[in-house]
Amino acid sequence: MIKIDEIKGIVADQMEGTDLFLVDLQISTSNKISVVIDSWGSVSIDDCVSISRKIEGSLDRDKEDFALEVSSAGLDHPFMVFDQYKKNIDRNVQVITLDGVKTTGKLLTVTNEGIELEYEKKVKVEGKKKKEIRVEKSPFLFSNIKATKVEISFK
Repeated sequence: MIKIDEIKGIVADQMEGTDLFLVDLQISTSNKISVVIDSWGSVSIDDCVSISRKIEGSLDRDKEDFALEVSSAGLDHPFMVFDQYKKNIDRNVQVITLDGVKTTGKLLTVTNEGIELEYEKKVKVEGKKKKEIRVEKSPFLFSNIKATKVEISFK
């Protein structure tokens, strides 16, 4: 069976000196290798192809057959690594907590413990019929986050 550490090493060697980083790496029991990468800028098809070719060239199909898929982390996929949070500071994200509460706001800061969001909230003001919009900031601990995704807006 193909070892995950071996593939991580191959991918790390190929990404060295670039702004790419590894998001996810999985190897199924049937030797299907799935590599997901991201970048501080953008991920091109050439980036995926170069990593795919490096893995292909480093493994021997005669010894062990495998299927290979190298892709970029899409906007619709939840964040999986710390660098994805750092990359998206100042962007609007949607956070879903373990108890199912969804909060959408601007990602302000990222620490080792969690993140801070700035978002708008409608609050009832005493003496007024209509709710007012207030800007609030809230921390979210990574241990309490189920998923975080970039909020896609077509405005």
